[in-house]
Amino acid sequence: VQLVESGGGLVQPGGSLRLSCAASGFTFNSYAMSWYRQAPGKERELVAYMSIGGGNTNYADSVKGRFTISRDNAKNTVYLQMNSLKSEDTAVYYCNARRVNNYWGQGTQVTVSS
Repeated sequence: VQLVESGGGLVQPGGSLRLSCAASGFTFNSYAMSWYRQAPGKERELVAYMSIGGGNTNYADSVKGRFTISRDNAKNTVYLQMNSLKSEDTAVYYCNARRVNNYWGQGTQVTVSS
């Protein structure tokens, strides 16, 4: 099982990034997918969630209206589009797949700074 995140980097406040998470080794379209993040000295927090079929999404209050989660089951990939980025969005972002099992990626660093 692998979840490989990409797309992180350094961006100025107000900028945008799109994170990708490529999945392999399990039946992707049978798992709910989420993005979490962890900032230095803080606990890991849920950023965005998408249900198995994609019909239900949920976002942390701090990112509502700025971040969008999506999935492409044909490509076994989940995305996180992040717009209007703020310095407080700086964190390591992790992809998560959950059903009976719970899988995590290795994380990708997002730094928002001028």
